Amino acid sequence: MLRATHTTTYLYSEPVSICHTEVHLAPRSERNQSVLEHNLAVDPLPDMMFGHKDYFGNDVIYFSIHEPHLTLMITAESLIEKSDSEPLEPTLTPAWEKARGEEWRNADFHGLKAYQFVFESPRIPLAPAYAEFAAPSFSADRPLLDAALDLCHRVHTEFDYDQEATTVLTPVAEVLEKRRGVCQDFAHFTIACLRSLGLAARYVSGYLRTGEGIGSEASHAWVSVFCPGFGWLDFDPTNDQSVNGNHITLAWGRDYSDVAPVHGVALGGGVQVINVAVRVAPEE
Repeated sequence: MLRATHTTTYLYSEPVSICHTEVHLAPRSERNQSVLEHNLAVDPLPDMMFGHKDYFGNDVIYFSIHEPHLTLMITAESLIEKSDSEPLEPTLTPAWEKARGEEWRNADFHGLKAYQFVFESPRIPLAPAYAEFAAPSFSADRPLLDAALDLCHRVHTEFDYDQEATTVLTPVAEVLEKRRGVCQDFAHFTIACLRSLGLAARYVSGYLRTGEGIGSEASHAWVSVFCPGFGWLDFDPTNDQSVNGNHITLAWGRDYSDVAPVHGVALGGGVQVINVAVRVAPEE
């Protein structure tokens, strides 16, 4: 079992009179991941708070605070049980050309749902430049997962992890030009490459067990590609690996804008400083 603690603290130079906030901080129960406990604490105490499922089936909590405050602290704590799963042999997956959305979009309900992830989204455009970058990995008839993991490796080796190089608003084209960024940027760029080839790919938000790779001390992000006959296959370009028992899935969507861990608006506040701390550790 793994216990994940995620604390986001907002420090304001002037009082905030009112704020409206939504968070994607509850892990999903799916496949080899079960959520045993989840608690969300907000200080100051919200005047209103409720939860719902978003379009993608992610758990979302909304709250509002109507009293003046100089600090906002949001703490999510979850206990997750992860079961072992055998890694899939990449060469067993079909040729990547057969995994293009046009090949399976009308096959069944799962294909129809996956097909929406073939198209560009608010933060991930499609362009020949991204298909061109992906081309060396996607040679003719190469198995999809084998090709995707090769693309993952190339992003890991050709791009530098640099927390100062980008912001949450940095466009994918700039990431390709600078070849620097963080996990969000690498996930966005990899998805742009996959979708530009006609493949369905989605953005996954989550955590990585503390000390097990780059991005383990903050929210993490990776990529999932749809493979007919196998479903969604996850891999992590930031750490050059398939997603494993050290990864905890929070939410998925088209890109970061669908699943931002904390998102909202505030009236007032002046200059703000945001501190984020994440820890994921084993628990008996």
